[in-house]
Amino acid sequence: MFSRGVRVQIGDPVIGSLLWANYGEMQGALDSVDLHYDVGRRRLTGSFFISRANQKQLIAKNDGEFLYLFERDLSVQMQRLRRDLYFVHSAVLEFGSRGLMLVGTNKSGKSTTTWGLLHHGFRYLSEDLGAIDPRTLEVYPYPRALWLRRNPPGSYPLPRRRFSTSWQVCIPTNDFPIEVMKEPIPLEGLVFLQCRPDVSEPSLRSLSKAEAAARLLFHALNPGAHAAYGLDDAVKIASRLPSFELLVGNLRATCVLLKDTLERGVLANNFRVAKQVV
Repeated sequence: MFSRGVRVQIGDPVIGSLLWANYGEMQGALDSVDLHYDVGRRRLTGSFFISRANQKQLIAKNDGEFLYLFERDLSVQMQRLRRDLYFVHSAVLEFGSRGLMLVGTNKSGKSTTTWGLLHHGFRYLSEDLGAIDPRTLEVYPYPRALWLRRNPPGSYPLPRRRFSTSWQVCIPTNDFPIEVMKEPIPLEGLVFLQCRPDVSEPSLRSLSKAEAAARLLFHALNPGAHAAYGLDDAVKIASRLPSFELLVGNLRATCVLLKDTLERGVLANNFRVAKQVV
């Protein structure tokens, strides 16, 4: 993942199943090992543990907490290993050879919207961790299983082979309705999600470069690894991409709006007009 090798020594079959379901898409031969984990289960308490060299052992009471702690540590270590990349709390999808980043908090509807869009021809790169190369504007895949905290609307049913932990519903990538992207692709748009209880119909609003840069910096995960605490690269990225705010409404209507926007070339057209104005 992110061109870095991760090896996990597994001491319990239950943990092995959890990790395979969540990270199986990333499995492959290792040229080198940049990160090594030992994970297992304590016999007396049944609790899970996560060990990494020179790191205090992490203890989880249940399977949901285990996945959360493992994912959190893994994502932080990837940010340290790839300090050249600009990591953003976001989902990343591809449609018509266009990379689209959905930026939002944990309660913005990002994961549910991602699941819905997979039923409308969008292909999956990641659901919670987006990594941009500020020089090339390529975005890297992180094809972990998709995590949902609640079931989506009935028109977007969950696959039979999903599994649930004490914290979330997990959908392995091999049960997605469309293929997964495994190589970096050019990023062509930023969409900042806002979920408000009073909104029933979705809407899309164009953002200025300044507002987009401020929002991108707010959602950056490793700003300290970049010049001016991430501001310079946030401005660089936002100035080169069209950006929008999406008020998330009905899931089907939200998905149709985004798909129609991309099919009509609104993102690209908006950016061309902005460049002419500047």
